[in-house]
Order: sequence, then structure tokens, then C-alpha cells
Amino acid sequence: MSRHSQVRESSQLQRRLEALNTARELAEGVLPDQELQSVYDVLERAASRRSLSAGHTVVGFFGATGSGKSSLFNAVSGSELATAAARRPTTSQPLAGIWGEDGSGPLLDWLDVKERHILPPVQGMADDATGLVLLDLPDFDSTRVENREIVQRMVGMVDVLVWVLDPQKYADAAVHNEFLRPMASHGAVTLVVLNQVDKLTAADASAVMESLEAILARDGLGKVRVLSASALTGDGVPTVRGAIRNVVVQREATTQRLAADVAKAAAELAQVSGEGEARGIKGSAKARLASELATAANVPVVVDAVERSFKRESARRTGWPVTRWLLRFRPDPLRRLNLGRDDTRPELSRTSLPPAGAPERARTDAAVRDFADDASAGAPGPWRAAIRGAARDGREQLPDALDQAIAGTDLKASKRPLWWVLFNTVQWLALLLAVGGLGWLGVLAALGYFQMPVPEVPRTEGWPWPTLMVAGGVLLGIVLAITGRILGSWTARVRASGAGKRLKAAVAVVAEQRIVEPVDVEVMRLKAFNAALKAAR
Repeated sequence: MSRHSQVRESSQLQRRLEALNTARELAEGVLPDQELQSVYDVLERAASRRSLSAGHTVVGFFGATGSGKSSLFNAVSGSELATAAARRPTTSQPLAGIWGEDGSGPLLDWLDVKERHILPPVQGMADDATGLVLLDLPDFDSTRVENREIVQRMVGMVDVLVWVLDPQKYADAAVHNEFLRPMASHGAVTLVVLNQVDKLTAADASAVMESLEAILARDGLGKVRVLSASALTGDGVPTVRGAIRNVVVQREATTQRLAADVAKAAAELAQVSGEGEARGIKGSAKARLASELATAANVPVVVDAVERSFKRESARRTGWPVTRWLLRFRPDPLRRLNLGRDDTRPELSRTSLPPAGAPERARTDAAVRDFADDASAGAPGPWRAAIRGAARDGREQLPDALDQAIAGTDLKASKRPLWWVLFNTVQWLALLLAVGGLGWLGVLAALGYFQMPVPEVPRTEGWPWPTLMVAGGVLLGIVLAITGRILGSWTARVRASGAGKRLKAAVAVVAEQRIVEPVDVEVMRLKAFNAALKAAR
């Protein structure tokens, strides 16, 4: 493999590792900690392996008891390091055969391999195989817990896995279910060797090889290379040795192994997470949420109070002065709700609206739940729960936030229309006219009572002016009062409509802050998670 290709592969692996780590971070609090810890372990192993010798390829020999794994290790390495005699019937500790010692120490320390041997070049693995580390490992079906733990650990750490099977136990469920099938994604760095073929006839060996390949295909390893060999006679050993040599020469096994680890971890994370994207937040859903929250927060009650308060104040300002004072004894609907005051600080004020009862709480809960369900539609189960959870958390803060929003909304209650001033001025002039007429008539009556000369009063069409003044003043006051009530009712509806829009806008802001934004954060988190997982896979 060229230097340029190695750099490119390394860069691609780095991007995939970063994407996997991003997916892990985004999934925190959503997916089970155990699964995230497994991903973290993969990232830690990858970081550790990449920090160690890139010039060495670690090839591990795995096999069951009696498979001849150690004998094949000796045959391939051209040594007698892995003793297969009666004094060492099973391998209990990893043993390393090394070609090229420089830089191998820290790598073997990380692998926790204490028994190390520097080996001379072997035919088929000459100087171009420098950088090879062969490991003879304990039997994976050992009854000793320590041995199985070593095998499990090494399966996750070596660069290349060589599975040594024998004709008697090549189909054993233990090796396939516990090791080969779970490592199906690592086919590029896996080699399967059927050992002890000297015990079979040529026809039987061919049949066993065909059967083994079929089983491996069912395990997801249909493309893995399968070789036959006999450590006893040496048949096939050069081929095994050549396959290992090719891996070392290409210098890509470490990257391929880590890439397979990333793919496997990403696939497992995807399986736990589930596939799918959330529908996301739609404008219509936001509008429905805001509308329902406005109703539950008594916005219609406030709008009605605004209208009735304006009508009351309009009658006080434009009604007949003789009777308008009676309105002072009617309480202001807005003041009863602690609204419409100019002397309060909006951020500290609260309304006197009735507290939310069971129907209002049920309406709020239903609105928030429906909004979360709509936004999370299509999302996988864990993420759907996270989106709903974000909405539930925000819902707990809604009552106080909505009350404060209503209290802080400018209802324009203190804004007085100009026509009030005009009507009020004319009303008082009409009253003065009527009072003047009454005074004039009173003077005339007093003069007549005391038998004094009564002056002639001006007349218009036969009507005395004092009488016309009284009648005109009273009639004008009544007409102005009726007209003012009609205009006041119309203006009150307009004022209430404007207040309703501002109140609903304030409620929408609360809904945005407490519900919409937290839900959107979770929706975007799922989208980023899926993108990162796709990049990692």
C-alpha cells in the first residue's frame, strides 16, 4: 500500500472516529449508558492503538482445545515457541513471536503480553515482513475463566484474527455464536484455517471445506478467506504464511481493523437507537399549541375584561354628566384581575386570574402532548421519548410563565381616544346650557312670585329661549350619551381584539421558549445523531 493511500485511509478513519464520538455524545441521556460505554471503549482502544507502533501488525491465533492452534503457530513461525507437549497441554498466557523489535515494546505492553521472543526471518516471510507480531493465545473454550477473558480481550485488540479450526469441531456452535458471528463486520481482517486436514481424505477435506464456507456465509463471513493446512505434515502452511505476509506488507490491517470496529459499534448503536427521523416542528402545530395555551391561560377572560373595562370607562368619559357618576360604584373588570395598571413592574407583577383548574391543566397537558407527538412522529422509540420528555419538562414551568406574560402585556388600557375629549367637552357644555336655561326660568318664576315686573323673554317659533335651552341641553346630553355608548362598544371590540392579539403573541413567545425550542433541540439532536452515525458507518 502506498504512503499516499495510507495517509488517505488514516484520514478517513479519523473522520469516522470523530463521527462515532459525536454520535455517542449526542446520544447521552437518550440511549442506555451500557451501549454508550461500549462505544466509548471502542474509541479508547482505537486512540490507544493509533498512538502505538503503526509499523507493526499484530496477528492473533485463536482456536479451541485440540485444534492444533499452537502447532500451527510453530509451523508458521518456524519455531518451537508454542510448546504443544504434555507439560503445556493448553496455552494459558499469550505468547508473542516478533519480527522487528523496534517499537514493539509499548504495543505489547498495551496488549499485556509478557512472553516475547524475537524470531529470525522465515522462508515465505523474509525482511519485507518486518513488523509482524504473531500471538499464540489461550483456547477460547477453556474452562478457566482467566483464559476466556484473555481471549475476549484479545479479540477486541489484535489487528488480524486467525481462527484455527479442526475437522471435528469446525461447526461447533460456541465458536460461531460467541466469536465468528459477532465479528462478521471484521471479515477484511479475518482468516480462517482448517487445520489437521492430514486426518481427512482429499474428498472428505473438500467436503468439510465446502461445509465450513457455507457455515461462515451464514455467519456473515461469506467473503472471508478460508485456508486448509496441516501443522503436522506442513501441507498448506506456506499458504497460511504467505497470507499473513501479504497482510503485513500492505500495512493496512490496523486501519481496517479499527474501521471494522467503528462500523460494528455504529451498527450496534443504530440498532439500539432505531432508524428514522422526527417529523420536526411545523408552523401549524406551533399555532395550535399557542392557541390552546392561550385558552387554557384565560386569555379570552382577559380579552372580555378589556372590552367591558373600556365600555365602562367610555361611559364615564362620554355619558350624561348627571348620571355618569353612578359608574364609579361599578368595579373595573381589569383592575379586579390586577391588570391595566400603570404603576406596576411587568417582570414582577402577577394577575389575579383564577388558578388553573383541572380542565385548564388537562387542556394544557393535551396541547403539549399533541405538539410533542406531532414533532416526534417518525422518530425511533428512545428519541421519541426524549422529545416528549423535553416537552414535559417545559410544561411544568408554563403556568407561572404564562401568568407573567399576561401580566406583562401592554393592554393599552390607559390610552384614551380623542373623541372622548370632544364628547366630554360637548356634554358639559350641554349641561351648562340646560342649567343656564333652568336658571333663567327660575329667575322668571321668582319675579312673578314676588309680583315684580317680568321681562319679555326672547322666543323662537313661539318657544321661549330658557325652555329651549333646557330641552336642548338635556336632549343633546342624551343623544351624546347614546352615540358615545355605540362608539364606545365598537371601539371596545377593536381595543379588545388588539389586546387579544398581543396576549396571544405573548403566549406564543412563552410556548416558543418553554416548549418549542426544547423540543426543537431534541429534534435537531436526533438529526445530527443520524448524520454522525451515517458518517461513522
